[in-house]
Amino acid sequence: MKRNIIRIDEEKCNGCGLCIPNCQEGALQVIDGKARLISDLFCDGLGACIGHCPEGAIEIEEREAEPYNERKVMETLSTKGRNTILAHLDHLRDHNEQGFFNEAIFYIKENNIDMSENGINTQQASACGCPGAAAKDFRIDTEQFENAGKAKISAPVDTPSELRQWPVQLHLLNPQASYFKNADVVLAADCAAFAMGNFHARYLKGKSIAIACPKLDTNKESYLQKLTSMIADTKINSLQVVIMEVPCCGGLLQMAKTARENADRNIPLKLSVISVQGEVLEEDWV
Repeated sequence: MKRNIIRIDEEKCNGCGLCIPNCQEGALQVIDGKARLISDLFCDGLGACIGHCPEGAIEIEEREAEPYNERKVMETLSTKGRNTILAHLDHLRDHNEQGFFNEAIFYIKENNIDMSENGINTQQASACGCPGAAAKDFRIDTEQFENAGKAKISAPVDTPSELRQWPVQLHLLNPQASYFKNADVVLAADCAAFAMGNFHARYLKGKSIAIACPKLDTNKESYLQKLTSMIADTKINSLQVVIMEVPCCGGLLQMAKTARENADRNIPLKLSVISVQGEVLEEDWV
């Protein structure tokens, strides 16, 4: 697969910075007096910056695309100095690329690159970026578990599904489908059922469902229209919004509230907030 990407001739570049505002992805920065591509991960190759380089130092080149490799990027950027590395780290963090950010921090540690005077705290890498994307490992330390005398082995049991319909994704649903008529409906964040082991038994039994992600899904106006139609036209009985504790999930509740207002029909609306380990943190009518 080939793709276009920016190439900068540092001999020609005078660091004027005229290219910077025209890079919509924020992949270009002037560092140590030269325009530099902070990360080709975000370069779209459209060349919006080319027409704004008075020295002709920027051009587009087409080459075979390789899978993005943070280690290779760091190998290149580390030769440009600490300021370039800092800018790259900020760029990854600003784009919520937490995995690549952590790889870069690991590279800095592994190669003993001194970043201390620039304020990089490698111990806090996982704290940067979107809270909803922060990595967490819930696996139990087996040796510790067994030493505590708590190890129990149980045979797997097939639990019947409580799902009464298909599809479930809100983009694919018909808001006037028969299974929504006079039904109690659950509007759940995509992650909720994976975080909560008894999701089916607690929230899905006897109800219809729609799932969505308020952070990543597109065309949320369509979601609002469908929810409004469910309330106003299909006459659902109630709506329970099940979201995760992460901040980006709150948009789902707001959509439900707006849909109820638009439908001009005051159905019961309940909020349930689930922790990333499946605990019910909050549950109340709103």
